[in-house]
Amino acid sequence: MPVKKWLRQYAIALPVLCGIFTLSQYLKGHALEDALAFAVFWACVSLVIFALTRAYNFHQNRYCALCNDLPGNTASDGVTKTVNPRHTSNERSNDS
Repeated sequence: MPVKKWLRQYAIALPVLCGIFTLSQYLKGHALEDALAFAVFWACVSLVIFALTRAYNFHQNRYCALCNDLPGNTASDGVTKTVNPRHTSNERSNDS
């Protein structure tokens, strides 16, 4: 798993999300301390959910265009392949 890449991305996403959440709550009229506490909590919750989903999809070998963690899942023309590794070639031809 590309853990270093993910940690670097989350290290960037956490302050960005905190800033967005803090600003939105502050503009609603909440105190800055309350807005910051809200922002830190929900930024962490959203990153944990995204990280768990990302790790699960990586483990299941599912391609994610946003994450782009599975090299070789895009064709040379940039079109995403939708191949389910659990199906054999015979099963794929029978599905249609």
